[in-house]
Amino acid sequence: MSKAGSQTSRTRRRTVLRAGSLSLLGMNLSRLLQGHAAVVQQKTRPARAKACILLFMWGGPAHQDTWDLKPKAPAEIPGEFNPIATNVSGIEICEHFPLLAQRAHQLAIIRSMTHSDVNHTSATHYLLTGKPPLPGDLRKDWPHYGAVLSKLGYGRQPLPPFVSMRPKLNNDVPRFVEQSHGQSAGWLGPAWDPLTIDADPSTPDFRVGEMEPLVDITDPRMSHRQALLRSLEATLAATERNVQMQTMQGHYHRAFQLLESAVGRAAFDLNAEPDSVRDRYGRNPHGQSVLQARRLVERGVPLVTVFWPNDGIKNVSVYWDTHSRNFVDHRDRLMPVADQAFSALLDDLSQRGMLDDTLVIWTGEFGRTPRIGQVNSDAGAGRDGRDHWPNCFTSVLAGGGIQGGQVYGASDRHAAYPSQNPVLPIDLAATVYDLLGVPLDLQLTDNSGRPHIICPGTPLRQLYTAG
Repeated sequence: MSKAGSQTSRTRRRTVLRAGSLSLLGMNLSRLLQGHAAVVQQKTRPARAKACILLFMWGGPAHQDTWDLKPKAPAEIPGEFNPIATNVSGIEICEHFPLLAQRAHQLAIIRSMTHSDVNHTSATHYLLTGKPPLPGDLRKDWPHYGAVLSKLGYGRQPLPPFVSMRPKLNNDVPRFVEQSHGQSAGWLGPAWDPLTIDADPSTPDFRVGEMEPLVDITDPRMSHRQALLRSLEATLAATERNVQMQTMQGHYHRAFQLLESAVGRAAFDLNAEPDSVRDRYGRNPHGQSVLQARRLVERGVPLVTVFWPNDGIKNVSVYWDTHSRNFVDHRDRLMPVADQAFSALLDDLSQRGMLDDTLVIWTGEFGRTPRIGQVNSDAGAGRDGRDHWPNCFTSVLAGGGIQGGQVYGASDRHAAYPSQNPVLPIDLAATVYDLLGVPLDLQLTDNSGRPHIICPGTPLRQLYTAG
């Protein structure tokens, strides 16, 4: 190709990339929007849930300070907080979850989650996929639940089938955000990656990239740019026939579809919500992310992950990773926000008639050490902190076919190990897939053509509603 021809090609590429301001929050374009048509046809079983909102508490909440208090244990175990009664007889949770205590009739509290990984990033993979990560790069990871649903053709256009709310704030510590495994489609391939929203939805100018066409782009100009895209695809087809290019083409088409769709743009307009609703969730990054998740599943997105943000406050714990200031941060910074957002979501879904078919999961990647100041990882713990502890922790389920008002499993008297009904992440994953109608014997192939049973775990059907 001549120098002039090469320059023309580059110019045309830039024109298409600018069309409608396709870049979302600085994302790599190969992960802009996910292909939606099912590549494989699989028989699905009847689903109890149509959608799932996964509230992921990055860092690892202290289970013995939130959902599984041990007031009769030795003094170095229970710490400073007291249990309170809930609206279900016999179930107690922390005093700093007062709103959730009045909604325990909607919750299934699993107090016997367990695995053996003390590392944040690989343990995150375990909880988001049900499997420990494979050695190597992120493309060898097992796929996130949402990527599997995307692959199977769940959801409805024009919205992407798999969205991650992951607000990045000032002074954010990036290690969980940038390095955590299990957030993507892994070995399924980039076509099934999530639309990742890194903007802070609590800000007045929150926008998901450029969801509105530029003011000077009239309908004829948009059509002209689509024609340019088709021309570009034809030009590139002869030399770039590979999976990555096909994925990029799919992303371009989905981007144009979103830009032209009132449904797509409206889904991300939090200003359309009444102030009273936004206030109920909390005018903070997590609360507004949870509200955004409700708006997305309401419009047909089958899975939204809401990651807890790092608020960037100097000298406090990162996320829920309370190696020091465990009680101060749980009491003042973490639990009130989580209590408000989770309870508002339960109320909102109930009032809209959505809770019965929307599965809500509240979990972190692990718990915290039984003893205050106990060291269990390279990170250690201060005199007022708790270190990483994967041997026992709590996850909570609600809606989507789950019978509320129950506790499943139990920890020992020190909240150190399960004493009844241990639950592995693969069993939690099997429960998620089972409730969403994904066959438990489902096989998907990786990019090398090797088949994998996506989730050989045992679903916790003891938690399901009757029928």
